[in-house]
Amino acid sequence: MNARMKEFNRQWLQIILGCLITALGLVVLKHSHVVTGGTAGLSLSLSYVLHVEFHYAFVLLNIPFLLFSYWKLGRAFTLRTIIAVVLLSGMTSADNLLPHYSLPALAGSIVGGAFIGLGVSLLFQYGSSLGGSTILVLYFQKKYGWDPGKTNFIADVLAFAGCLSALTLNQGLISVLSLAVTSGLMSFYTNRNRNQGPRRSGRGKLSSAAAA
Repeated sequence: MNARMKEFNRQWLQIILGCLITALGLVVLKHSHVVTGGTAGLSLSLSYVLHVEFHYAFVLLNIPFLLFSYWKLGRAFTLRTIIAVVLLSGMTSADNLLPHYSLPALAGSIVGGAFIGLGVSLLFQYGSSLGGSTILVLYFQKKYGWDPGKTNFIADVLAFAGCLSALTLNQGLISVLSLAVTSGLMSFYTNRNRNQGPRRSGRGKLSSAAAA
């Protein structure tokens, strides 16, 4: 029982850490005025265009994807994803307490994209996601063995195309760079975990291909 509880606590600590790292990446992108892809990117774009808070848009856009997750990936995975979405929304809302500031777009796109790639990879590794396109990425990895980094990049570019009209050419190119950094890190960690083989604990902690 103690070993199971330790494994359970470790899993949730890693999920919280993944949300925190991703939230830092999104905050960096926001203050760099860089758009990312997926549901997070669409939510960030809506926050610019409609002047709504990111966390409200993020939760609402995730609802249809969470229904798909429950149907295809199971209740436990969906519950962990819902908690991760709520955690990320709460963490990013804390940015409102900070004074306004701006970051260089090029550096912000690389740093923010790297944080998001690392955070999402941690969530995948421990049987969770951040909803939206990341649910589809995990589903296609589980069902067809697709590389989640490449699938994520395609999904991100499609989502990103919806907000091109609101961006300058320079912002668009820098945003694509951010997408590439995020997806590249996801591919790197997926291939590394695959080469190391599946985790042996089997008590709550899941590999990057796992769903509940």
